[in-house]
Amino acid sequence: MSELLDKLCQNRRLDRAEWRKLLASRHILDQTGLFHRAAAERRRWYGEEIYVRGLIECGNICKNNCLYCGIRRDNHHVARYRLDRDTILDCCEKGYGWGFRTFVLQGGEDPGLTPDWVAETVEAIKARWPDCAVTLSLGEFDREEYQLWFDAGADRYLLRHETAHPAHYAKLHPPELTLAHRMDCLYTLKDIGYQVGAGFMVGSPGQSMDTLTEDFCFLQDFQPHMVGLGPFIPQKDTPFAKEPAGTLEDTLILLALVRLTLPKVLLPATTALGTIHPQGRELGILAGANVVMPNLSPPDTREKYTLYDNKLCTGDEAAEHLAGLRKRLAAIGCTVAVHRGDFPDKR
Repeated sequence: MSELLDKLCQNRRLDRAEWRKLLASRHILDQTGLFHRAAAERRRWYGEEIYVRGLIECGNICKNNCLYCGIRRDNHHVARYRLDRDTILDCCEKGYGWGFRTFVLQGGEDPGLTPDWVAETVEAIKARWPDCAVTLSLGEFDREEYQLWFDAGADRYLLRHETAHPAHYAKLHPPELTLAHRMDCLYTLKDIGYQVGAGFMVGSPGQSMDTLTEDFCFLQDFQPHMVGLGPFIPQKDTPFAKEPAGTLEDTLILLALVRLTLPKVLLPATTALGTIHPQGRELGILAGANVVMPNLSPPDTREKYTLYDNKLCTGDEAAEHLAGLRKRLAAIGCTVAVHRGDFPDKR
């Protein structure tokens, strides 16, 4: 497999058969060598700086019924909430004081978060903190809405593709959601000018060598600025409640392969990774990740944003404990960046 890794590092792409061969053999790779290569690529573009994003979970109301998601429409065990604009701005104010220069507004596809309301909220954040970036992660919309938010000042948009394999996508989502529309949204966002994030869950039900092959072929062709990649963790009130979680080993290997495919990519070590292992985020960084997203949401709402079970809500993954995160990163030779943390070509 070393020949395929060498080819990937040289060309930043493999053909479909090569990807399938590499992915099928990923568990017998020299993982120490793989992670060393990926970390070297991270340092090449970002040094030892790790970008921090202040995550604001602005609501857990969602019109969709995705089978893996704890805030799916038909989960009646969720205590629903929606933050008002003043609360969001208060979160940003606290985060700015702690040193955050990117705010991520994430939520379900909530009809109550109207396009104009989102635009006005983005405008308010940018007016008060013009040196900050705003990232949105609110789901699928038409070009008109995406353009409105971009014109209001939004810089980035996160929209995981979840899987680039149509049959696998259908297994994870209700019939009204299609891979074709998800892909159309991603290409529209990129065409408008956003820094765009795609990504998928590691170990999601139905994932296979074929689906992972399609994921990596898509990523190398689409060239996203960001890739959100974390382990699937089941949620007790979903149809996938009894499915096994994605593993630490698989997540780290795939993080490293994403870094080698897209050397400049903004690659988070996710809260989900920290949920399945106490040092999950540090291990993710050592495997090539360069972003962490501490939670800036009001403490009394964090447990309500139940995408999966046992989600970390307190401790160093919480924004108010940024000092603890700095200490943990220092222990692996990294520092917290105190700027927006843009993709290299967007600086």
